[in-house]
Amino acid sequence: MSLRRSFLSRRFSRSFNNQNRNERNGVESGRLVGESGGESDGWGSMLPELLGEIIKRVEESEDRWPQRQNVVACACVCKKWREVTKDIVKSLPNNNNNNGSSGKITFPSCLKQPGPRDLPHQCLIKRNKKTSTFYLYLALTPSFTDKGKFLLAARRYRQGVHTEYIISLDADDLSQGSNAYVGKLSSDFLGTNFTIYDSQPPHSGAKPSSSRASRRFASKQISPQVPAGNFEVGQVSYKFNLLKSRGPRRMVCSLKCPVSQETTNVKNVDNSKMTQLESASSGFTVLRNKAPRWHEHLQCWCLNFHGRVTVASVKNFQLVATMDQSQPGGKGDEETVLLQFGKVGDDTFTMDYRQPLSAFQAFALCLTSFGTKLACE
Repeated sequence: MSLRRSFLSRRFSRSFNNQNRNERNGVESGRLVGESGGESDGWGSMLPELLGEIIKRVEESEDRWPQRQNVVACACVCKKWREVTKDIVKSLPNNNNNNGSSGKITFPSCLKQPGPRDLPHQCLIKRNKKTSTFYLYLALTPSFTDKGKFLLAARRYRQGVHTEYIISLDADDLSQGSNAYVGKLSSDFLGTNFTIYDSQPPHSGAKPSSSRASRRFASKQISPQVPAGNFEVGQVSYKFNLLKSRGPRRMVCSLKCPVSQETTNVKNVDNSKMTQLESASSGFTVLRNKAPRWHEHLQCWCLNFHGRVTVASVKNFQLVATMDQSQPGGKGDEETVLLQFGKVGDDTFTMDYRQPLSAFQAFALCLTSFGTKLACE
């Protein structure tokens, strides 16, 4: 009898210890994701109203990296938190412009959303001449020497008589078949005409490029729920300088820019204005480089980069919106600089962009400035 009691006692003790150990392991490994795929326990069972208010306050209190990583941490708690965080990041208006599109960079998908309207995003481009690789960083401080937060990378390839820049989210995987592939830039033989391709369709019903060089494997990084391919979203053309007149390069860009929440959430507008908004969202934005002024004292062409460019270079440029002839009554603001690019070191450049351009489009436009263009200089 005593032997039976001892056996049962040991069995109960072992079962009790295993249960406690499992509970401790569940807490230590984070029951935030829920057990057996569910989210009924722990943080996943928080009231939606309270959860939304918490994430909203975290989102509003952090507008730049590295503090922005706390917003991403909220999205990593569980599926419920991820969906709420994504909705809040996408829908919250900017405190400065109140236009329903914050322009903040949080997730990879934000790299293809319009930038801020009032204050541009300040970025740095680092060039590695040996590997023909370019790295885009979001500047965290005014210093040009700080590395900042990595956003995108691009590598230049020679495809016969053409040149291509493959743009990727992974600095170590710059291939067109990678899941980190987000788009590419393709040039002609002279390097004066460029075509920008996006790995995701810019709008519903968009058809990918049918050229053989544009075929690629599926990309899942930016937006897994839509088909991947190579979709033409813009063209850049450098004008020839046959007379060899003094001056910087002249360029014209035609881009299909992403539509901001300001355009899609417009209320109480008449039919004529709504028609104009629809045509604007389905058309292209035409940009051209801002004409510099000749400085008599310095004997050179000058543009006001507000201290963001320190080295004179033919690559430096500023882009402004111009009149779109395809849209009746279309006007351009030739004073507001939407994108500026310039040299600050041997292999360091600044890139400042704002709405309606995205980080991906701005980076692609800046890549067109690299390389020699004998017929345009």
